[in-house]
Amino acid sequence: MDILTVESLDHEGRGVARREGKAIFIEGALAGETVACTPRKRKPNWEVAALDSVLRPSAARVAPRCAFFGRCGGCAMQHLEARAQLAAKQRVLEDCLWHIGRLRAEQVLPAIHGPAWGYRRRARLSVRFVPKKGGALVGFHERHSSYVADMTGCEVLPREIAGLIAPLRSLVDLLSVRNRLPQVEIAVGDAAAVLVLRVLEPPGPQDETLLRAFADRHGVHLYLQPGGPESVRPFHPEEPAALYYDLPEFDLRIAFGPTEFTQVNHEVNRVLVRRALDLLDPRPGERVADLFCGIGNFSLAIARRGASVVGVEGSRALVARANANALANGLGGAARFVEMDLYGVEARRVWAPGPFDRVLLDPPRDGAIEAVRALPDPGPRRIVYVSCSPDTLARDASVLVKLRSYRLAAAGVINMFPHTAHVESIAVFDRHGS
Repeated sequence: MDILTVESLDHEGRGVARREGKAIFIEGALAGETVACTPRKRKPNWEVAALDSVLRPSAARVAPRCAFFGRCGGCAMQHLEARAQLAAKQRVLEDCLWHIGRLRAEQVLPAIHGPAWGYRRRARLSVRFVPKKGGALVGFHERHSSYVADMTGCEVLPREIAGLIAPLRSLVDLLSVRNRLPQVEIAVGDAAAVLVLRVLEPPGPQDETLLRAFADRHGVHLYLQPGGPESVRPFHPEEPAALYYDLPEFDLRIAFGPTEFTQVNHEVNRVLVRRALDLLDPRPGERVADLFCGIGNFSLAIARRGASVVGVEGSRALVARANANALANGLGGAARFVEMDLYGVEARRVWAPGPFDRVLLDPPRDGAIEAVRALPDPGPRRIVYVSCSPDTLARDASVLVKLRSYRLAAAGVINMFPHTAHVESIAVFDRHGS
């Protein structure tokens, strides 16, 4: 057993201490604490240790709200006070910008945050029938494990969804296909909730009766997914659910399908769209590109400000949904959406419809390196980059600043996933001389 003082938190929310210069990663330990720990995994330059006890706690340590915290892998930071979580994520962002891109933002933006509990409107819950544990398990994976956590509730899911975990376990116990149902995907809109059951073989007649009764009893829509995402179909009720979220500030209603990408935290998303639009500052008559536009989350707000928008997305289904959302919101003439692979050779053609005055980027974890490298000269006056990976943001920022004549004007974190170590951020790049 070692007695160590924790210096900081790493990208996974683990405490980092040092012994003779060797980094020791301690899950559950917080910066500033003195802890007792036992090594679990040794490498030449680092170790992973298990926390045995906290001898001197951090002032930011709090009691986790969830009874399953520590076993369930859905959260990593419930033991850290909310403001301290934001500060830790800001440090991760700044460290990545510096160590990967050798950059510092000229301005640190205020953190974007919102509700910390009951916020997660999208989730994938694993399902396993485990007789040794009493039957079906429904939930997130255990921490650092492929096993499903034995849980009966969740503090980050909406209350009405968290309350379904125990009934879902009971339902799966009764199904003949209980060993062929590995996953339940959850999608919650402003007016409806959908559970998509991944089924590896068709439910039998008795199963169908049980499923319909469950949907009616709990007021949810059940969909079945026998194959890939394109196979998802409503089961009960038979008509599609009215899934949407509103952006009241922009008088927008954004419809989405149960397996289509949307931000998990609708309250934070509303703040994010407002902040992104304020930073991008699109003007009437300007031309704006929204790359990785999805279903039009940012594009339609930009169009509402009077700019002409071209949204680019690699998924044909999302492009169709974005165009439908534009028409439904009376913006069909101001926003158009095109399908293009932004990671392949097509990325070089993304700027062909230009020139663009401003650009918004919202890529997945792989970042936007091909599109950034293909920027024309001169490029747009301003780029706002919404990122879900500080590593790839830092890499792309280095290209923008060092090779494309931009300056990193501002950057800050978005707490889209409270109580997790996941860091989302927003950054502003201005072209020199603009």
